[in-house]
Parts: sequence; structure tokens; C-alpha cells
Amino acid sequence: MPEKQRFGEKLITKAFSRFPFVAEMWAKKFEAERVDGIPWTPLEKEISRCKIGIVTTAGVHLKNQQPFDMEDVDGDSTFREVPRDASKSEITITHKYYDHTDADRDINIVFPINRLLEMKERGEIGELAEFHYSFMGHILGRHLKTLVEETGPEVARKLKSAGVDVALLTPG
Repeated sequence: MPEKQRFGEKLITKAFSRFPFVAEMWAKKFEAERVDGIPWTPLEKEISRCKIGIVTTAGVHLKNQQPFDMEDVDGDSTFREVPRDASKSEITITHKYYDHTDADRDINIVFPINRLLEMKERGEIGELAEFHYSFMGHILGRHLKTLVEETGPEVARKLKSAGVDVALLTPG
């Protein structure tokens, strides 16, 4: 990607985070997908006995994994598996649609793995899933159908087959 284009994208991202009225103007014109109903499942056991998994749209992935596609204006509907025992130094963020400067310093802002491990140690939650899942979060156009019909359900199946009781959803 040309340096001039990268600079422009960083400028827009900074403007959205530093000047909320810019983001508000954009949001007023944005047409979000509408979905009927709320997919809600009541919790059937104490949280202290639940297995927890993280699903983030913050573009988190291991440094040795393929980065999310930042060239496609419609985003990237693929996902990355992040093992629970991945060290902080193995994790990175590829996402140009939000300012992740603070999350680059402390991944727990968008991917609270260490906080969940602490909660497990204190007995506040049960187990942590062996794998957690990350999406890019900026998914539009043709990729939205893939997310809704393929990759989203695939991650849901993986979480269910791993015995995950609660998926903690974190945005970027």
C-alpha cells in the first residue's frame, strides 16, 4: 500500500477517535445490516462453572498467522484462532479501521485473555477455551454474506464443540 494512502487512512482513524463528531457524521450516513430478533441464550449454570471463549472483531492474531486483508475495501470475513496460552509477544493486531495504539500496548483492552485467566485463578469463572477467535470487524458488501452464512457459524460450531458455555464478544 502506498505510504500516502496509509497516511490518509491513519488520519481518518485518528479523526474518528479524537473528534467524535466526525464519527457521528459518518454513522448517520452508514446503513447497517438489519437483523430481526436477538439471538439470546440464557445462562443455565453459575458463571463460576462456565467455560469461557473470546470472540473479538479487533483484528487480533498471532504474528505467525496471515494478517487480515487490509487492501479489500469490503474487509475480510475470515477468522483467526488464538490459543489461550499464546504469549503477549506472539499476538498482534491487523486492523486499520480503529486506532489500536492502546491495544498494541495492552492486548487485554480488546482481547482480555489475561483478565480472564486472573478471574479463573480467583474462581470467578470456570475454564477458558483452548482457542479463542478473532475477526477483522470491518466487513461489508459481498463479505457480509460469507460472515453470516459461513465463517460466523463455523466459529459458533467450534466453540460449541469445545464445550464453551459463554462467548465474550469484544469489539475493536
